[in-house]
Amino acid sequence: MPDRILVVNPNSTDAVTQGIDEAMAPLRFAGGPEIRCVTLAEGPPAVESQSDADGVIPPLCRLIRETEAHAAAFVIACFSDPGLFSAREVTAKPVLGIAECGILTALTLGHRFGVISILARSVPRHLRYIAAMGVGERLAADLPVGLGVLELANARTTLVRMIETGRRLRDQHGADVLVMGCSGMAAYRAELEAAVQIPVVEPTQAAVAMAIGRVRLGWGCRLSLPGD
Repeated sequence: MPDRILVVNPNSTDAVTQGIDEAMAPLRFAGGPEIRCVTLAEGPPAVESQSDADGVIPPLCRLIRETEAHAAAFVIACFSDPGLFSAREVTAKPVLGIAECGILTALTLGHRFGVISILARSVPRHLRYIAAMGVGERLAADLPVGLGVLELANARTTLVRMIETGRRLRDQHGADVLVMGCSGMAAYRAELEAAVQIPVVEPTQAAVAMAIGRVRLGWGCRLSLPGD
């Protein structure tokens, strides 16, 4: 089996993919699997709505089918986890979504997790997913910073708003661990954690960390696809 984890950014913005790639540095080590980050060229510039998330499913699944022979695992690097279940039907390799992995990781670091989202319209989508995961009782709150994916590149504005939102989640809603609700926030994890003084989960790091475990231990590789 190829020793490569393919991390797919479902939007078409290369700058977001670059930020994700830089966040993978702590997870790259001698003897470990290759971590390759790629951009879904057919995706929208940003995934900010349910329609955006639904629209990337066909090209995402096509990319996974086309690259399956060259990867040991896949990570979908968007907090909507678009196409996660469809992708798991087109490959026998492990497919991990960053929202699912980020939230599950947060549950091991604290009792009540808070999510820092990009836009207010993202929150209902997240709440539906958290409810479907069955962990709604552990959610402190999901609060937006009021910035779109592309606006996250403005480091000064983004970090200030994320810190303000993180402190609200901590002080007003009782969160004792935070999850960054967009892969475009990856560069700000360390500074945010230093400011709020509680654990902060960068979800793509969480998903890739899980993928490394799957690859090293041989977990989650089906011998055949459903219906075969």
